[in-house]
Amino acid sequence: MASLKKILIVRMSAIGDVVFASPLIGAIKSTHPDAEIYWLAEPMVKELLICNPDIDGVIEFPKSRFRKLLKERRIFALFKEFATFVKVLRSHRFDTAIDAQGLLKSASMAWLSGAKKRFGFRSREYGHLLLTDTTDKGGDSRDISSEYYHLIRFMGLDENAPLQLKLCPEAEDKAKALIEERGLQRGFIALTPFTTRPQKHWFESSWEKLIPMLAKRFSLPVVILGSPADRESAERIARKSGAINLAGQTGIGEAAALVGKSSLLIGVDTGLTHMAVAQMRPTIALFGATVPYQNTPNPHAVVLYHKLECSPCRRRPTCGDTFDCMRAITPEEVLGKAETLLEKRP
Repeated sequence: MASLKKILIVRMSAIGDVVFASPLIGAIKSTHPDAEIYWLAEPMVKELLICNPDIDGVIEFPKSRFRKLLKERRIFALFKEFATFVKVLRSHRFDTAIDAQGLLKSASMAWLSGAKKRFGFRSREYGHLLLTDTTDKGGDSRDISSEYYHLIRFMGLDENAPLQLKLCPEAEDKAKALIEERGLQRGFIALTPFTTRPQKHWFESSWEKLIPMLAKRFSLPVVILGSPADRESAERIARKSGAINLAGQTGIGEAAALVGKSSLLIGVDTGLTHMAVAQMRPTIALFGATVPYQNTPNPHAVVLYHKLECSPCRRRPTCGDTFDCMRAITPEEVLGKAETLLEKRP
């Protein structure tokens, strides 16, 4: 492949997928050390990217602003602001764009960037028709970030690039202050019970049973992390179990820093769980409705997954909301894995 000079990575949302796509950064830098790398992202994930020294800039895609204008039927203002956004995007004069999302909207952004070479995935939305070089979402699904490493190999980049998460000093400082404020200096167990799809959740009753077992076995405080939308559920769990509820009380960067300082993280298939894997923390990931990764570079990561005839159902559960795949994971099983991990914790 010819030398890449100025590259735009398009992966606009989904915290976990930004972590999964992070090897692209190192793969580009290893193969093309002088390349400038920019990332197009929505505001919610920007904090995970802006302090990475290998990223020269993060371009914000103001999706919520565009949606607001559309909802208010301010079509002229929407057209004007979108045109300004495209003008800014094109002003960077990218020679290469990478659609790491595989959707029509992400392929459209790669095309609108003006880059002559546009790499990405073929998709059912036919966004790949806007790209110049495409591949399927290949790779071994048992490997973490498998589709992104497949894309890296397709582009002829260094496939040995690791997952990476480089947080801002401010986020690290806030996490340290919160640890001192809450008396967590001796260590703590972090829980990430929430995500956007209910079929990926473990049951509140299971968390409520597990938390006292963890606290008793390890003599460590247990902390619940999550977004403002998770606050009510987290409070119910905390009230019945004695956990410390921090859901909705931290920004995403601060939460990621707390994950990186945890003694152990237990969570469902959600971004904060994947951040623990990337930061080499002892991690127990609970999978059911989605395809689990089983091979990671983190020797302290364990995936619990009981495959049923109907799993993985992804976005189309057929169980009538009984979520038997997640029910098959018991608090006793999780505790057993926690004991194994904490016996040899780093």
